[in-house]
Amino acid sequence: MPLDYQRFRDEPMELYRELRRDHGPVVPVLLDGKIPVWTVLGYREVIRVTTDPNRFARDSRRWHSWHLVPPDWELTTFVGYRPTMLFSEGADHQRRSEAICDGLASVDQFELRAQCERVADRLIDTFAGSGRADLVAEYASQIPLRVVTRLYGLDDTESAAIQDDSLHLTGNDAPIALQNMQTRMETLIKRVRENPAQVNVAAHLVSHPAGLTDDEIINDLLGSIYAVQQPTSDLIGNALRLMLTDERFAITLSGGRRSVGQALNEVLWEDTPVPFWIGRWAAEDTMLGGRRIRKGDCLMLGLAAANADPDVRPDFHSGAGGNQAHMAFSHGKHGCPPAAREIAEVIATAAIEVLLDRLPDVTLAVPADDLAWRVTLMMRGVAALPVEFTPAHLH
Repeated sequence: MPLDYQRFRDEPMELYRELRRDHGPVVPVLLDGKIPVWTVLGYREVIRVTTDPNRFARDSRRWHSWHLVPPDWELTTFVGYRPTMLFSEGADHQRRSEAICDGLASVDQFELRAQCERVADRLIDTFAGSGRADLVAEYASQIPLRVVTRLYGLDDTESAAIQDDSLHLTGNDAPIALQNMQTRMETLIKRVRENPAQVNVAAHLVSHPAGLTDDEIINDLLGSIYAVQQPTSDLIGNALRLMLTDERFAITLSGGRRSVGQALNEVLWEDTPVPFWIGRWAAEDTMLGGRRIRKGDCLMLGLAAANADPDVRPDFHSGAGGNQAHMAFSHGKHGCPPAAREIAEVIATAAIEVLLDRLPDVTLAVPADDLAWRVTLMMRGVAALPVEFTPAHLH
């Protein structure tokens, strides 16, 4: 059955509920009316797929339906095989995964928080005096890459260029943007090789005992850039939307009841920034959720749908804010590494806390019902957050 994009945009929870009721936890759907994939909706089924990399593999060259994919398909950037850790398997994935995980784990958490606060303050300074802002375009979307690329070893100018390129990773400009990013990373690695005493993630990867090649380092750093920017931006924006529209968080804006951490955790469950992830490809014939999966079939992980599975869904209104068993970061060996999750959460927490500290009376400038979602199959975030506040002095 064709996936109903309009309902996915407007009422995703109702759509997941109906699909699960009518078709079970694993549903055959057509993307763009002609590309067949299995959509995995059940929490237990997502766990099974993500913990069995031998049967549900990551190398997209296994897909038997590439002939149905148009050359300008918007998801090709995420699905088309590249020699990154994202598509590697077995011992190669283990080696590269250990290196990138160690590199990210080497980040000093205090320096990370300080860097986040500096970036947040600079951005707020650009609009603090006006009394109005769009917290998505002018704030949330600007923060993640500015922080992470500095951790990698890029300067402010290089970071800004990478951010601009990242905005063009879909559509006709994608090949040029990707090449630009590749070139900037090549320059970074060359600089690190010439000065190995640097302290940053790129330098850690260059000296790692896994013995990564320059191409491997460049591809894995680029892969992590794709993974960090939009999801973390949407995490910030979606959490701000929740705190500005939900009465449970109203007091929080002046230092009261529900915390920023609770808002972030609720968003990871209920407004998952990455609702679907393509994917996995069956390495052999198998069964899943009562469905016969053929070798070479594509599986799309319904991360938001798994979070909405009635068997696991927490009730946040009754105070179940501590439940962190969500699928927002996926799961298993190909899920988001723990160190990367911590970095994303530090960035999001700092961004929101600095904003609320600097602009304590910030409120929506439009009715909550007027807020719209920017939705693609693999990314979901509030499109704009127009706010108003008492004009503040520069930091």
